[in-house]
Amino acid sequence: MAIRMPRIIQARKILNRSLSNVTPASMDIPKGYFAIYVGEQEKKRFVVSVSLLSEPTFQELLHQAEEEFGYNHPMGGLTIPCSEDVFTDLASRLGAF
Repeated sequence: MAIRMPRIIQARKILNRSLSNVTPASMDIPKGYFAIYVGEQEKKRFVVSVSLLSEPTFQELLHQAEEEFGYNHPMGGLTIPCSEDVFTDLASRLGAF
């Protein structure tokens, strides 16, 4: 019975690569929350509850983000193309913070 070392080495390289992408900013998100970037010009980072994903009004914002950015978000995370004021008003009404 032989152990296949190349597969183990390859798996280790993949794991190291994915761990190197973890930044301190991404580690400060509590369970049940996710980070998004909001703004039209200057983007601001918000950490909101995943319960927001089931809200129809937030789903509309996600649809707009998909139309504007596709799946290539310039900030490296989910980016919502609306003003901060509109987003904070919506998120506070939906209890996302």
